[in-house]
Amino acid sequence: MIYTAIDQVQQGDYLGRNIYASDGRILLHEGVQLTIGLLSKLRHMGVHAIYLKDDRFNDIEVEEVISEKTKRKAITTLSESYQYVQNGHQQLNGKAITTTIKSIIDEIFENQDLLITLTDIRTEDNELFVHSVNVCIMSVIIGLKVGLDRTKLQELAIGALLHDIGKVIDNDSTAKGNDGQGDLNDHTWKGFNLLRKNKEISTLSAHIALTHHEHVDGSGSPRQLGDKDIHVLSKIVAVTNHYDNLISSETGARRLHPYEACEEIMGLTNIRFSHPVVWRFLRAVAFYPTGSQVKLSTGETGVVVGQHTGLPQRPIVRTYKIHGSADDYEIKELDLAKATTVFITEVVT
Repeated sequence: MIYTAIDQVQQGDYLGRNIYASDGRILLHEGVQLTIGLLSKLRHMGVHAIYLKDDRFNDIEVEEVISEKTKRKAITTLSESYQYVQNGHQQLNGKAITTTIKSIIDEIFENQDLLITLTDIRTEDNELFVHSVNVCIMSVIIGLKVGLDRTKLQELAIGALLHDIGKVIDNDSTAKGNDGQGDLNDHTWKGFNLLRKNKEISTLSAHIALTHHEHVDGSGSPRQLGDKDIHVLSKIVAVTNHYDNLISSETGARRLHPYEACEEIMGLTNIRFSHPVVWRFLRAVAFYPTGSQVKLSTGETGVVVGQHTGLPQRPIVRTYKIHGSADDYEIKELDLAKATTVFITEVVT
């Protein structure tokens, strides 16, 4: 299985992983043969890249910290919660959210040594929900590495999952900010004001929705808080939120590869983001996710087939060299943790 840009997919290729709607339903099943019509539909849906089956890499499995089933359930729960809010309700289904969060945390505890890979197949329809679930997953992993206890992890997870809920609340034309508050119609304030009214959601979780765009140098929003005034849970979500936005083109700019997004976050350390949080984040995320197609400094082309915990920049790459026809090739595996003079020069996808 390989991960490739939608523009590189050919008619007749086979889909490597399911594609989901915003409510968790399967839109396209793994293994379906892609036609010109299906490819056109995927582009129309806003899909940028997908997994494909490939005989040379059929044994590749993308190990993720939570199962597909749990992620689907989280997306469904989140979709229902957002729909509830859009219909004018002020109270969320706290029990459903808490149950979902418990499943996420339980699975992350079991798989916390795996590197984070977020090569989900996103559409315009499911983008916001996939983003929120990804931010939740990454935040819990960083929270574990920071040493948070179970209670704080749950507060972090709920706040991270619901950090953007204010985006689905209509503006209040009468809302006016006082000095130091910023725009009360900003999604951060709207999310905070909704969540703090829910008895099953802690004030700390609500504050994550309010402060996940604050910067440690005081240049953030909505209140321009300084480093000492920003809770560590919000500092964690600030990093994971920005990272996922970068790799999904949520900002409107070019969608970055994970290694490029990590470089940007490093450059913003002690400006926007807390150094201790960034330090832990960079040791938890795969710079080159499994399935990525890469070019090496040797001139060879290959696919990332494995990762090293603690060495996210040095994955295992299976190279392939074509002799004459597409069916005539040779493959070998190169462990970049051992081949210290070989480097990844380009990500092809």
